[in-house]
Amino acid sequence: MPTETPDPGAAAEFAIDPELPICDPHHHLWERPPKDYLLGELLQDLGSGHNVVSTVAVECRYSYRQGGPEELRPVGETEFLDQVASRVDADPAIETRVAAAIVGHADLTLGDKVTAVLEAHGAASPDRFRGVRHSTIWDASSALRTDAPAGLLADSQFRRGFGCLGKLNLSFDAWLYHPQLPELADLARAFPDVTIILNHIGAPLGVGPYAGKRDEVFQVWSRGIGALASCPNVFVKLGGVGSLRSGYDWHERVVKPSSAELAAALKPYFEWCIEKLGADRCMFESNFPVEKLSTSYVNLWNSFKRITEKYSAGERAALFHNTAARVYRLESARNGIT
Repeated sequence: MPTETPDPGAAAEFAIDPELPICDPHHHLWERPPKDYLLGELLQDLGSGHNVVSTVAVECRYSYRQGGPEELRPVGETEFLDQVASRVDADPAIETRVAAAIVGHADLTLGDKVTAVLEAHGAASPDRFRGVRHSTIWDASSALRTDAPAGLLADSQFRRGFGCLGKLNLSFDAWLYHPQLPELADLARAFPDVTIILNHIGAPLGVGPYAGKRDEVFQVWSRGIGALASCPNVFVKLGGVGSLRSGYDWHERVVKPSSAELAAALKPYFEWCIEKLGADRCMFESNFPVEKLSTSYVNLWNSFKRITEKYSAGERAALFHNTAARVYRLESARNGIT
């Protein structure tokens, strides 16, 4: 039984099945209100009882270069994350390979010119840079954050830039809302040689015009996941549902939900993804610190373990570690897990 003290802001729990190897394929590091989340904060969460052997650090528009060409400024984030990873690797007291893989940002609307940006990311982190995320979230409602124009995934200039990923053996982390899933399926069919990792199960929405329509949203979302399942180059991150856009009240509670409550809410979505794509194309993610508003690190991973209690050992190994390690090309971990 682990001895760590449970997070006081969450229903007090210790880690379930604490020996199960985990690759957390989605977290951020930043200085941002209401609280910074840098290496120290991440290590506190990693030490909460689960066996996280490696992580993937994903861009969040932090630590950009302050000067130079605008298109190259995001390379600063990759430089920062690579420095963090190197610092961790040099410290034998830290067992987790933090930022074993890095997902940076590049503006794919640069078309062919994005190649220089991708190569700069690779030069900044030759051993860890694996791909990019270019947010394409869009919705007609002003109640939702919008990062891109409507229909960007079909834009010819964007697609020229996207094609450069395949030439450099880089992956694409897709960040969009659930009504946009058919657009991602069309992109995946057009570029079957590019690995696409859907973030946060495609963000089924529960605020703005989607509030109070969870069943209706589920129907639209599930059809979108079904369309993606027919594209063998698409993988899905199971997580991200604790964000405010999902419409739950977890962030408003003084005591956050237990892992059992989380599991009950998340199970229909995650099981649908696993049923359609298989465990070898799905991976659990923390999406910390975004999810920290709604739950603790230990409770979140406990909820994933509750959901998969009846899955086979092979399926659990894939969902918690092996799919992410394969997709992000993590060759080894310090404790010998591959």
